[in-house]
Amino acid sequence: MTDEREAFLAEILPKQIAAEQAIHNGDVEPRLKLWSERDPVSLFGAAVAVRTGREDLDRTFRWVASRFSDSTDYRFELLAAEASGDLAYTIGFEHNTVSVNGVPTTYTLRATHVYRRENGEWKIIHRHGDAIPKDQDGS
Repeated sequence: MTDEREAFLAEILPKQIAAEQAIHNGDVEPRLKLWSERDPVSLFGAAVAVRTGREDLDRTFRWVASRFSDSTDYRFELLAAEASGDLAYTIGFEHNTVSVNGVPTTYTLRATHVYRRENGEWKIIHRHGDAIPKDQDGS
């Protein structure tokens, strides 16, 4: 594991996990703070069509937060990550137990994030989250 990768993960993962826990309880602000305000930014969401541009993402994230409540578990299982210069990425599984539109549910998403360092701080510039295919055997 490189020092650059370790420093990146030490900075971003606690903030990102806290932001995901917050959005799953209806609070969008921590997630918005993690995202770049400089375009291009993009989202391939699990429950939404492709979104691009900060204004579009803000609207989408506010809508997502309005659907979530009563999170009892959010865990991020990191599978791979790297940082080089001013770009970095993470891939992993997001395990959630939360109410969606008032209905309790448990699910896991595959999540990929791309980050750009801006003014010395890592910001998310892309997210792709989707459900694990039901027929995937994990091999």
